[in-house]
Amino acid sequence: MFTGIDEVDWASLQHAHGSAEDVPGWLRALASADTAERATALDGMYGALHHQGYVYDSTLACVPFLLSLVAREELPDRGGIVELLIGIGAESADGDPRAREAVGAGAEVFVRLAEDPDSAVRRATARALVHFPTAPARVLGLLRQRLRAERDDRVLLALTEALGLFVRRYPVHADGAVGLLAEQSAPPYPPGLRLAALGQLALVAPARLPADPVPTAVRLLRERSAQRARMPDPSAAHTLVGRLRRLRPSDEEGSRLLRTVHTALGDRVEDRTALLSGQLTSPDPVDRCNAVWMAGALLRGWRGDHSRTVRLLGTQLGAEQDRLQDAAVAVLAELFTSAAPAADALHALVCARPDLWTHRFERDSPTLGGPLKALARSGDPRAVTALAQLLAGPAAPVDLGFELAHLGAAAAPLAPALRNRLGRIPLAAPSAARLAAPLLAAIAAVGDEDAVPEVLRLLSGAADGLGGRDAVAGRAIGTLETLGAAAQATRALLALLHTRHAAAAAGALWSAQRDTSVVLPVLQRELAHGDASNRCLAAGQLGRLGPAARAALPALRRTARSWPAREGVAAACALWRIEADPEPVLPVFRSAWAEDPRTRGQIARCLTAMGPAAAPLQHLVVAELTNPRRHQAHTGGFGGRGIPEDEALLRACRKALAAM
Repeated sequence: MFTGIDEVDWASLQHAHGSAEDVPGWLRALASADTAERATALDGMYGALHHQGYVYDSTLACVPFLLSLVAREELPDRGGIVELLIGIGAESADGDPRAREAVGAGAEVFVRLAEDPDSAVRRATARALVHFPTAPARVLGLLRQRLRAERDDRVLLALTEALGLFVRRYPVHADGAVGLLAEQSAPPYPPGLRLAALGQLALVAPARLPADPVPTAVRLLRERSAQRARMPDPSAAHTLVGRLRRLRPSDEEGSRLLRTVHTALGDRVEDRTALLSGQLTSPDPVDRCNAVWMAGALLRGWRGDHSRTVRLLGTQLGAEQDRLQDAAVAVLAELFTSAAPAADALHALVCARPDLWTHRFERDSPTLGGPLKALARSGDPRAVTALAQLLAGPAAPVDLGFELAHLGAAAAPLAPALRNRLGRIPLAAPSAARLAAPLLAAIAAVGDEDAVPEVLRLLSGAADGLGGRDAVAGRAIGTLETLGAAAQATRALLALLHTRHAAAAAGALWSAQRDTSVVLPVLQRELAHGDASNRCLAAGQLGRLGPAARAALPALRRTARSWPAREGVAAACALWRIEADPEPVLPVFRSAWAEDPRTRGQIARCLTAMGPAAAPLQHLVVAELTNPRRHQAHTGGFGGRGIPEDEALLRACRKALAAM
């Protein structure tokens, strides 16, 4: 196995963490009789030799020894080594051709492993058969042979998925593989294998699907689940692992099968909704738990009428299984106002389980519990009762104000309690900003003008520095503006004109005094010399000045042509508000719309203000409104507010289209 290992100059080779001197030890440990030692070695190799999918010179030097290891039938846990080899040779992040060549040199090893006595090795080898032997006819023959000979269900599923991979890798030779998939999707094959074949057909040959693929998939799922229930996993029946499996049952294999079908259906939102309806009404709670997470993926990534799916998510809140209930709460909390169809179920859970109103991690302060958070985010005023009780208690969650803000005027009865808490924050405390930020958000949303003295208190002593309150000064300024009380803070705002909050302070002063001589020089300075955030804010504030900011036009034109797109869009919006000329504005919007989807909401709002002058960009708005995908679905930019931000974009686009 290790012939020549000491002849390699490992010290001169590199991996992700430096010198590869430790690699020979890992390779030898993979052949150890100790399970933990083997697992540690494999983890080390993934973390160093295939870190984040990259291949290093030491990775290539390892491949011959890894191939020798997997060929030894007496060694356990070789399936993991096969997976590592596939990752190196076929799935490397940098697509290094040397890696494919190195692993492909052992193609005959994988052919022999297809008949290995260890089912885990055979299961891992299925993909390798497609990736590395180079003759498509031979590959298809091997897969057909193994499908006829194999008796292990999990290996059969892997071979079925390998057929789909074969079609994608060798489309010219696809007919034979598609025929095998069509055969496996029908009786007398067992439901799990039929469901796997159905998913692969949906991916690679949708024309070969049955006439009713979604009802078929739901029926096969339920047949498979019933079969699984009659055949419980006998492994580790009297061990800690076995007890944990009974307490928290899971079905990763079933989840993967249904995810494949969802992936194949893609933008067919109605079909996916129907599939989820079948999954979420399954008698098997494990199937329903898997469905909840798939529903979350659909809701985050695709637009459409999701009310049916959301109502079914609400029905999971009454489940006896905590895991299912927790999953449904987590998904509903991401939906904000789109969770309204499940509001009755959320309210029932909040009333029935006061113990879930807060959640505390080990040493952290309590946070608002998931069910109450989801109910408040949905905008349902029934959340006020529970929130009022928490506010009246000694340890209200710090984040409560942020969630309460979603209730708007419905939370007005809580204004005195919010005001009181804000007034009791020690100004010199390091935690002052952390405690004040959520309360300010709630006070602004409620519109509590009586809280102005407490907000002003946060800005007291601005001339001498705010200390720990500096982090919340911008939010305090915004709250004063929202409450129409900027004039009462003139002294503090003037003091802030020479700080990092200058742009926000200048905007508030403009709303209070309309004095261009004070505000305009500050905003021009911030536009030229501020950081990225302040440049955007300064541009926005200059737009508020309208024609009074004409002196800033040259700088705004330069900024509009700059990168990042967010700054250019802010400057372009200001240009329109100052001189109402679409010529320098529309090209900026056109390029930013494509380059940075996060700017689309701001652009759409400005297009609405432009009215008919924005007509040359009408096609962008129409395309957005007809796109089934949410606007940040491909950018990795989804955070906790991805869904409401996308819904706000759609509303803004409808207004823009009407204005045009």
